[in-house]
Amino acid sequence: MSIEYDEKGKYYTEVVAKQPTPAVIQTATHLVRGFVHVRQGERFKDEIERDERFIAITQATIHGAGDQILFSAPFVAIQRAQIVWAMPVEEAGLEDANI
Repeated sequence: MSIEYDEKGKYYTEVVAKQPTPAVIQTATHLVRGFVHVRQGERFKDEIERDERFIAITQATIHGAGDQILFSAPFVAIQRAQIVWAMPVEEAGLEDANI
């Protein structure tokens, strides 16, 4: 990835193309449904296993016991250490399901 600097010292990088992938993520205490943005040409698993501390989820809904929606937000960052399991919705055969 190249980095360019302007005369004021501000830097610019190339845009990384990502594909929003519907996903279900189970944390230690909640179920999260939303979109994980996976880099073009990479797998969902690659995005989950990155070395970054948090993973971004867009259009997120956080569910409690009984699948009750506790919170909704356009963006949530989940600490990767709290993820118990995760799966992309389309690979689970749930393409038509409402994530």
